[in-house]
Amino acid sequence: ECKDTYSLDEGIKLNLTFAKGTLEIIGVPHIVRDEKIIIDADKSYALLATIVDRLPKKDSTIEALNEISNIEIKNKAPAYIGTRVGRPEKSKERLMKPAPHGLFPIGNYGGAQRLVANAAKKGKIDVELSRRKCSNPDCRLMTFNSICPKCGSPTEMGKPEHKKINISSMLKKASDNVGVRKVDKFKAVVGMISESKLPEPLEKGILRCKNEVFTFKDGTIRHDSTDLPLTHFIPKEIGVSVEKLLEMGYEHDCYGQPIECEEQIIELKVQDVVISNNCAEYLVNTAHFIDDELTKLYDMESFYNVKTKTDLIGHLIAGLAPHTSAGVLGRIVGFTKALGCYAHPYFHSAKRRNCDSDEDAVMLLLDALINFSKTYLPNTRGGSMDAPLVLSSRIDPEEIDDESHNLDIYERFPVEFYDKTKDPLKPADVLEYIDNVEMHLGTPEQYEGLMFSHHTSSIHAGPTLCLYKRLPSMKEKVEAQISLAEKIRAVDQRDVVERVLSSHFLPDIMGNSRAFSKQKVRCTKCNSKYRRIPLSGKCTKCGGNLILSVSKGSVQKYLGISQDLVNRYPVSPYLKQRLEIQEFGINSLFESDKSKQSSLDVFF
Repeated sequence: ECKDTYSLDEGIKLNLTFAKGTLEIIGVPHIVRDEKIIIDADKSYALLATIVDRLPKKDSTIEALNEISNIEIKNKAPAYIGTRVGRPEKSKERLMKPAPHGLFPIGNYGGAQRLVANAAKKGKIDVELSRRKCSNPDCRLMTFNSICPKCGSPTEMGKPEHKKINISSMLKKASDNVGVRKVDKFKAVVGMISESKLPEPLEKGILRCKNEVFTFKDGTIRHDSTDLPLTHFIPKEIGVSVEKLLEMGYEHDCYGQPIECEEQIIELKVQDVVISNNCAEYLVNTAHFIDDELTKLYDMESFYNVKTKTDLIGHLIAGLAPHTSAGVLGRIVGFTKALGCYAHPYFHSAKRRNCDSDEDAVMLLLDALINFSKTYLPNTRGGSMDAPLVLSSRIDPEEIDDESHNLDIYERFPVEFYDKTKDPLKPADVLEYIDNVEMHLGTPEQYEGLMFSHHTSSIHAGPTLCLYKRLPSMKEKVEAQISLAEKIRAVDQRDVVERVLSSHFLPDIMGNSRAFSKQKVRCTKCNSKYRRIPLSGKCTKCGGNLILSVSKGSVQKYLGISQDLVNRYPVSPYLKQRLEIQEFGINSLFESDKSKQSSLDVFF
């Protein structure tokens, strides 16, 4: 039938019958239109040239095809690599919980939202602050500031102490200093976590609040993004002009031609980054804050003067991984719709990352230079992690993780390489057929001339937001996962359900049940927490009501979904019994036997 309906121009057209299932099983691409199965011309020719007769019985399909075909048929995928989905993409500002604008202690006087304006209504408040003495022998004023408010000299550190401060007058003075009247949304912290207890000037927090940015524990403003590797770009797709590229030192495209249009493919410099659009918007606000800080607090000229995100191109940033204390200097070269940060593999590797769904922070360099201070960091083990204590200004490929040295830079692989893929060889056994970074270390070619083997239409071609993040509820996420498993013939649907239960839902139910039984109670007014409920039943500090910190809903949130999966699919009896045990435990935790209504029949 295929031969009878074959056309050199239109391919094969078949009636919509059971043949469609056969085509799906053998993996022939096709479409259905007007009750007809259509196989395009190229696929049709390949099909007819391959299956010229009935297939004989052989040990493998490849052997059977080669028995009847005049063309040698090779295995399309001789080896499969199993992978799993990592965390979903992310591009979001770094926020503490709750997120403060300034590192200034106000105790519980600011309420649950840590509002400085609420604390100011109390007049004087009692907080723990640094105790410092002016270094000027003619002054010797005692203060908690790093600079003497009387003579402007540096102060010497002393032992922290509790003291009463007039936060109302301090807030008014600070707002007058920077010319900002609206301070009702300005949030601070309960207390300083550092050993010295040195606070930030209130002015910084007011200016951050004005520009809608938040501080991290070390005084910096950060934006986190998923790491994405990139070696080449097209100016048009990242929103950068040819003139700006020439200004930043780009001269030729990857083929050695002068840069003249926005459609050329250009090799990315190893310390240039392409940030996400929402990261750019947050950094614009950060730049506004820094300019306000320079002009209104330090009486200096503004630096960034940005109005739109394109004004950020060419400015320096510091990239920092959470588990390190060394930032890496970078430069903004463009923007992406993706929820991630594109950068050279060298750049990510210099941050001690290997791009397996890692996410790192980006901060404007001037923010780190002006506002970061070690005195804000906790004096505990690991307290100096995730802080830009040092900055790598230049990336040396020989000094970064050797994982990035395996980057292949061939524009076209030789046929011998593909022939070797038929054999189960180690990557090291075929190095003679490829070209990678390791072969050029210590030479100028380690920085430039790194080519690629496959073109792409756009780095934005994929989905910018995965389905996992678009679906609002966990039930919908699970239903989508199982629905996909039903469509894929190679996937064992029962195994998918059992894995979801054993690796996700059951551990979560058990962990939340344990957390509920060991939880603390929290004051709704001042947010104080108690391991045991006071005898009075009220907060001993402010008299507020006490509530549970772990809710009943968080314990039961996956129970209903799990029961539904167990009832719908033939999971193992072991998993079913595990769920029944958890259900019994939860019911005994939340249901009182004394309050149950019983009929008289139970007594007879």
